[in-house]
Amino acid sequence: MDTLLLIKAAVMGVVEGLTEFLPISSTGHLILAGSLLGMDDAKAKVFDIAIQTGAIFAVILVYAQRLRAVAVGLPGSRAARRFVANVAVGFLPAALLGVLMYKAIKAHLFNGPVVATSFIVGGLIILWAERRQAPPRVHSVDDMSGLDALKVGLVQCLGMIPGTSRSGATIIGGMLLGLSRQTATEFSFFLAIPTLIGAGVYSLIKERHVLSLADLPMFAVGLVVSFLAAWVCVRWLLRYVATHNFVPFAWYRIGFGALVLLTHFSGWVKWAD
Repeated sequence: MDTLLLIKAAVMGVVEGLTEFLPISSTGHLILAGSLLGMDDAKAKVFDIAIQTGAIFAVILVYAQRLRAVAVGLPGSRAARRFVANVAVGFLPAALLGVLMYKAIKAHLFNGPVVATSFIVGGLIILWAERRQAPPRVHSVDDMSGLDALKVGLVQCLGMIPGTSRSGATIIGGMLLGLSRQTATEFSFFLAIPTLIGAGVYSLIKERHVLSLADLPMFAVGLVVSFLAAWVCVRWLLRYVATHNFVPFAWYRIGFGALVLLTHFSGWVKWAD
């Protein structure tokens, strides 16, 4: 067993869990962290996507009571059926685009400059969105219409660009579309369940030829650590959005993106594709 590899897997799990649900791009951070740690080959790219599943189980745990109530209420509750339908509608655009663009995204967008540029552009969009935000018209996930869910689902597709942030796209996009900050954040969590589980399973199936049983400990460590880190992060973020905006995350994105570009073009750090 390669102890150093397991330590690297744990570090990547922490990065994934702490960044998956914040508007700062977990994929972007994983690409950059993987580049620094030497985990940037084809197997590592599958690992990056697969450990997102661990973070999703944190959402399932935090919202276990809500999800259980929906499952039990499906046969007779109109609200439960609408909730499931909205999540399905929101998931569909990213699922279709992911299947169609999977190879192109992995081949051309998983690199330092793309991630850094996306960090900066995303940060500027967050600053703009926070300044122009109008009073929300939707104050609960249960009040969302199918059209609201579809619009958020379409915005989620932007999160496929590494560095953009799936959660950032859905939360900020949802707010611009009229959802309250709390509603947009919670729907982003629920939408992540099928989206990230689907992406993880699809990636494992598509890239199974680069994997072996010897990789199981590395994936297990990454999944467990990402779950624990994400559980802490989700609980914190729900408290944070009740009284704060996302401006600090915007400035973090801009500063971090600028630092990556500076180190890349100066040659100080070689960010591997």
